[in-house]
Amino acid sequence: MAGIIGYGAYIPRNRIRVEEIAKVWGADAPSYKKGLMLEEKSVPSPDQDTITMAVEGSKHALRRAGIDPREIGAVYVGSESHPYAVKPSGTVLAEALGATPAVHTADLEFACKAGTEGMFIALNLVRSGAVKYALAVGADTSQGAPGDALEYSAAAGAAAFLFGKERLVAEILETFSYTTDMPDFWRREYMYYPQHGGRFTGDPAYFAHVTGSARGIMAKAGLKAADFKYVVFHQPNGKFPLRVGEMLGFSRKQIEPGWLVNRLGNTYSGSSPLGLTATLDVAAAGDLVLLVSYGSGAGSDSFVVRVTDRIDEVRDLAPRTRTLLDTNKVYLEYGAYAKYRHKIRKAE
Repeated sequence: MAGIIGYGAYIPRNRIRVEEIAKVWGADAPSYKKGLMLEEKSVPSPDQDTITMAVEGSKHALRRAGIDPREIGAVYVGSESHPYAVKPSGTVLAEALGATPAVHTADLEFACKAGTEGMFIALNLVRSGAVKYALAVGADTSQGAPGDALEYSAAAGAAAFLFGKERLVAEILETFSYTTDMPDFWRREYMYYPQHGGRFTGDPAYFAHVTGSARGIMAKAGLKAADFKYVVFHQPNGKFPLRVGEMLGFSRKQIEPGWLVNRLGNTYSGSSPLGLTATLDVAAAGDLVLLVSYGSGAGSDSFVVRVTDRIDEVRDLAPRTRTLLDTNKVYLEYGAYAKYRHKIRKAE
């Protein structure tokens, strides 16, 4: 059986409140807070990017796994915000961890599900015996155009998972993917901010793909919503995962341990993977967890995860996700936030 042998999270300490963004644009903060179910979001510092956050999250995963990084045979970084157009994030990460040179690496993109893409590939490389250990990271410093609704949610964070066959923290019992061609969200080359295709965003995109993926994996595994202790959905805002959970027969109690978005924002490729790290932080041996990602374009990956008794040995070897979320926060005014996110640029 292959599965997760170590996991880790990283969340920048900077935050900006919904009220601060709304004040600048003359918007109604209570309406955004109610409509999106968001209070604040994380913001990377000027010296933080997808790679630096991936390094921090992966170090936490290594602590929990307790393996020699030189035995990692594959490293995958899923992101919508790789720092370089031509220069892999994965090579920098592998070098920083001490996994080079005998390692395969690649950067992945699929909007907000690039992280679970890496998890799917890493898991199956381990299952096949091609590598002993594989690392998958979902990380993003997501962007939203100034004044756009996306600016209230686009956040930063990273989640990392090491896969192996021994000393498992969580077994992966089943996987499933649901994919179609859907123009709900995109960014062309030379465009600084993404655009979203209004009428495609909700029902035909997120809800159709997430429900299709979740129902597909439950049918494949012979399971139903009541069989799971916890469920984690992609979290573009606060409302969508709660609504899709209700559509699929899950209770809010099953969702809440991994529901971070109200105080974190949408970390894109890190969104559902961070929900899984938060859930593993509180799960007990034998608990079944359903993970369902979503990426615009569009697709959804799902995983049936069964927690092992090793979770109690490793969970406090690195910071818990909600500790990173709720402590040591620094609140920014819009000017500093805009500078950090390069919304204000000096003349060349």
